[in-house]
Amino acid sequence: MANSSQNISQSRPKNIIVMIGDGMGPAYTSAYRYYKDNPETEEVEQTVFDRLLVGMASTYPATVSGYVTDSAASATALSTGIKSYNGAISVDVEKRPLTTLLEKAKTLGLSTGIAVSSQVNHATPAAFLTHNENRKNYIEIAQSYLDTDADVILGGGQRYFSAELLSQFTAKGYQHITDFSQLDTLSSPKVLGLFADVQLPWVIDTKQAHHLGALTQKSLELLSQNPNGFVLLIEGSLIDWAGHSNDIATAMAEMDGFAHSIEIVEQFVRQQKDTLMIITADHNTGGLSVGANDEYVWKPAVLHKVKASPDVIAAKAIAAQAWQAIVTKQLGFEPNSQEFTLLNNARMQGNEAMAISLRKLIDVYSNTGWTTLGHTGDDVQVFASGPGAKLFSGHQDNTDIANKIFSLLPSSAQ
Repeated sequence: MANSSQNISQSRPKNIIVMIGDGMGPAYTSAYRYYKDNPETEEVEQTVFDRLLVGMASTYPATVSGYVTDSAASATALSTGIKSYNGAISVDVEKRPLTTLLEKAKTLGLSTGIAVSSQVNHATPAAFLTHNENRKNYIEIAQSYLDTDADVILGGGQRYFSAELLSQFTAKGYQHITDFSQLDTLSSPKVLGLFADVQLPWVIDTKQAHHLGALTQKSLELLSQNPNGFVLLIEGSLIDWAGHSNDIATAMAEMDGFAHSIEIVEQFVRQQKDTLMIITADHNTGGLSVGANDEYVWKPAVLHKVKASPDVIAAKAIAAQAWQAIVTKQLGFEPNSQEFTLLNNARMQGNEAMAISLRKLIDVYSNTGWTTLGHTGDDVQVFASGPGAKLFSGHQDNTDIANKIFSLLPSSAQ
């Protein structure tokens, strides 16, 4: 009997870290493996995703929304264990509030937090923190965070937090910071860190910064101060945004940023022994295919040469007379005359048209395929490590992931 109870206590984690790669369908982790491969070696090296893979999950929303989920419905499933309609922020199909993982953790005496690369009031973090009938009610969602009592809220979204709202946060004891350098000044919760107007900068444009990694590291440091434990959500939000734009160079850089954050958490799990990490995607975005046009090849080396996001390259090209030289230097390859003509036509139409044209050109040179600018209904992968990780093996639904996590929480307040 002693051994049995000991096994139960060992399998129940003190801390739980949920990591979501938004839009990160299986093709993304495959592409990332080849993107990170060392071409000087015969073998294709494993990535952190290969190392931690344990299962798969279905992602479909409530029947009313069909088979293809949005981020709100999937985050609601992952946060509450109940399916809802696309657009729902932790409310059921009747728009009644559902208890979220972070709310339940709070009642049990655990600390809670989120660290994301989108705005902090975007669909996924919102579904873990609050309730709303529509994910687009950004101002309402930001205001509702006052009542969540979360210990750490880190990401973008300054535009949604008025001076009056920020003063209410500080009146409740929150430290409000707006620059990554201020992370070093934090030695205790509570903190509201808003580091950008909306999203954090693209990884491809700030390669050495490791912004999400920095937010991850600080969240672990602050939340670990609670002897009862904590539950933390970390989201690589912008993988999805790059997928919606069919932007392979930017998507792979975002995958790299998310992988870096996973490795920080993985190291924490190895050292602490009492922490469970679960990683998954909320859905698949863009219908990415690793290879295209009946040609059995994919060229990630092309992506490594791209020096900035197509958005940034487009802006530079539009602002300069000698734009062809700028484009060639920033892409790392020289378009042919026909391609330059297409780019010039796009350049005359403005930044968005130019960026789209650049993304399509990168697809051609890397032989990358896409099927949609939206989401698809594919199953997603599940990765885990730490006490309780085996629970997530095999095939499951996204609601199962949440219900398994709920089962691992303490049975009563500590």
